[in-house]
Amino acid sequence: MKFFIDTANLDEIREAYDLGVLDGVTTNPSLMAKEGITGDDNVRNHYKAICDIVDDKVSAEVIATEFDQIIAEGKELAKIDDKIVVKVPMIKDGVKALKYFKSEGIRTNCTLVFSAGQAILAAKAGATYLSPFIGRLDDISYDGLELIQQIVHIYQTQGYETEVLAASIRHTMHLVKCAEVGADVVTCPLKVITGLLKHPLTDSGLATFLADHAKAAGK
Repeated sequence: MKFFIDTANLDEIREAYDLGVLDGVTTNPSLMAKEGITGDDNVRNHYKAICDIVDDKVSAEVIATEFDQIIAEGKELAKIDDKIVVKVPMIKDGVKALKYFKSEGIRTNCTLVFSAGQAILAAKAGATYLSPFIGRLDDISYDGLELIQQIVHIYQTQGYETEVLAASIRHTMHLVKCAEVGADVVTCPLKVITGLLKHPLTDSGLATFLADHAKAAGK
């Protein structure tokens, strides 16, 4: 399972990359705004800065909602760097755009997915990645992980090549459970990735080892 970091913060991206487990980055307009990145030129420059840090797969989201505008914006984003994956919303014109981008050899990430039916449409249209939002489903008392499992099963049964990219990951158990049910990718904040490091028995065991070493060394 690939690890993407969901942020526009360059320091967080570098930290995740230096950890040695980062496979890509996802961003959105909200994350850009959180970092104070506004204006088309500044946003595109920031995407390029992200691409310069990571090896591949930087999802850059279109703002447009009409087909022609989605295509035009997506093409401009794809020109930034070969690492760019164009992020397209799960709407009618977005699905049409997925098909077009596929024919042009432009990778896509279909976002804001909340049902198996939407997942089937995106795969049929040729999306490279599909982003079901687990946390937001949990917020309305629907089991987001159950949806991931359902989509993984459908894709495997039908032989779809689209990769399931579990998004809106809120905590480490979301991530672990996504691995259990077969998600191809998870995208999450840095704190979720580094949260996997933590276990009280690791901390106490290390403290014991260090104390014993100190005794043996006569310190």
